[in-house]
Amino acid sequence: MDNTALINEVTAKANVWLNGNYDAETKSEIKKLLDNPDKTDLIEAFYKDLEFGTGGLRGIMGVGSNRMNRYTVGSATQGLANYLKKQFPNQQIKVVVGHDCRNNSRFFAETTADVLSANGIQVFLFESLRPTPEVSFAIRELGCQSGVNITASHNPKEYNGYKAYWNDGAQFVAPHDTNVIDEVLAIKSVDDVKFEGNKSLIKIIGKEIDAVYQQKICALSLSPDAIKRNADMKIVYTPIHGTGVMLIPDTLKKFGFNNIIDVPEQNVISGDFPTVVSPNPEEQAAMNMAIEKAKAVDADLVMASDPDADRVGSAIKNDKGEWMLVNGNQMGMLLTYYLLRRWKELGKLKGKEFTVKTIVTTELIKTISDSFNVPCFDVYTGFKWIADIILKQEGKMQYIGGGEESYGYLPQDFVRDKDAVSTCSMLAEVAAWAKDNGMSMYQLLCKVYAEFGFSLNKGISVVKKGKSGAEEIKAMMSNYRANPPKDLGGSKVVLVKDYETLVATDDKGNKTKLEMPTTSNVLQFFTEDGSKVSVRPSGTEPKIKFYIEVLGKMESVSDYDKAAAAANAKIEAFKASLGV
Repeated sequence: MDNTALINEVTAKANVWLNGNYDAETKSEIKKLLDNPDKTDLIEAFYKDLEFGTGGLRGIMGVGSNRMNRYTVGSATQGLANYLKKQFPNQQIKVVVGHDCRNNSRFFAETTADVLSANGIQVFLFESLRPTPEVSFAIRELGCQSGVNITASHNPKEYNGYKAYWNDGAQFVAPHDTNVIDEVLAIKSVDDVKFEGNKSLIKIIGKEIDAVYQQKICALSLSPDAIKRNADMKIVYTPIHGTGVMLIPDTLKKFGFNNIIDVPEQNVISGDFPTVVSPNPEEQAAMNMAIEKAKAVDADLVMASDPDADRVGSAIKNDKGEWMLVNGNQMGMLLTYYLLRRWKELGKLKGKEFTVKTIVTTELIKTISDSFNVPCFDVYTGFKWIADIILKQEGKMQYIGGGEESYGYLPQDFVRDKDAVSTCSMLAEVAAWAKDNGMSMYQLLCKVYAEFGFSLNKGISVVKKGKSGAEEIKAMMSNYRANPPKDLGGSKVVLVKDYETLVATDDKGNKTKLEMPTTSNVLQFFTEDGSKVSVRPSGTEPKIKFYIEVLGKMESVSDYDKAAAAANAKIEAFKASLGV
């Protein structure tokens, strides 16, 4: 489509909003877009409809069909309501609605509650911001059919989002994922949306749910004596302006830790995230203020949660007294090792337990699980797949823990999304247990590496913008399928897994079927030395992503720096082999 045709198309869509059943402020903003000689903002606002995907909505806030606003949120909610009424006829449907700290989050949550209640649905609306995992918990606790959380996780401040959940407290999987999308797409006009809420169907919830949630988290403790002996351990925690401030410090205290040190500037609840460029604890910059505080007080552990408190970032001191970030793979390893070891020591392993990780997460989690004779399930990227395994194993096997490399972990099954609240409590307990056993967290990490093998993980995103970029990414995936690398970094490729065809092929040409619930555009290459490369296009951004894991050896806990240097060199060799 040429530029003139595109401008004509978006102008026509904007005029529908200008003349339709929209509020005066929205119409005023649209008129400004139409009157502006520069049509860039107009095009961005209307060139497509904000897509309701399997994870819900996520987009920049503003007027227009491609923006997060009252009307796109309302349409999504009307579609969800229509689907729920078809799935649960002749009964009172109940839905939990929560929200994070972002600008407009409360407004969007109240809009969602109004539309649901206007459709005769009972709504449990949180009184104020709450962590994402608590919304998942409340769905299960209150026996609801669905839930909605208004959040854009750790996206930049211009964004907001809409996460929808099913009755198990997890995000939608088949068949509900595509069925809800169809219902949302069927909403063709703002006039199809019932905005006038029924206040008698909206119940405000808050502290009573907090109390039950925290009580269940505190019951997870496996080493209460170690916590008592190390109750004064110095823990620096920051919510990075987000929802974690509502529960995490208090839950840590209820867990038995009485020396929680905050970062006051970042306790300020703000959708503008004034002290950081990006509120993402995966990034060093977002952790800097907490690490500086840790240096000042000589802390034992640093923890940070992202704005909706589902992800956790952490930092520990090495043997030189330097603070180092713990990445998502390392956090998963430490928590898995600790949980399995303590379950075994306490006689809780009965032979029917399991762990879960995503296919792009470190294989050391499986190695650790295998050493305790506990099966480890592999699932696709996205926490809904971990929740799906938990659901499918209910009544057959007991979930111990699971997570993904992107800083998400779940050390219990009463929530069905990644959970920074319970993870922070368990991570602090790991630190207390390690200290009780004469180790720092760093020394425990080195011990795990020495026992199970060293692993280094590196994520690489290659950006390819526009239509030509999308075609280039497609061509790259096709080429990797047609001509898979014979070796990576000098190590022979011995197995290729193609999740689009669900076939694994070894170096002798033997093929086996991959047992997965659906197909996905992901390729994996496994080498003779145990290394792994996963390749997948991003579903939300113009990127192709590479997840590289290389293995090494640590003869003792003092070999960490040497092993890391060797592994980094190997990663560079892998990148050269892949041409990235």
